[in-house]
Amino acid sequence: MYVCLCAGATNQTVCDVVARGATTSKEIAAACGAGSDCGRCRRTLRAIIAASNPTVKPDLTRPAKQYVKLRGGR
Repeated sequence: MYVCLCAGATNQTVCDVVARGATTSKEIAAACGAGSDCGRCRRTLRAIIAASNPTVKPDLTRPAKQYVKLRGGR
């Protein structure tokens, strides 16, 4: 089954990368390309990491809020 359509990465490809030591979606992206394009598969990648290695907890934190100043705003 394809996990990442953008990179053409299958579940087996991602599992192989995780078995070789990848513990983040960024490491998977560097190894096989999955998760490096549109990002829709990153949640699935984190689930595969968590399922294959229960001692590694996926990073589910949201990025810090960034405030921008609008022109003419306060």
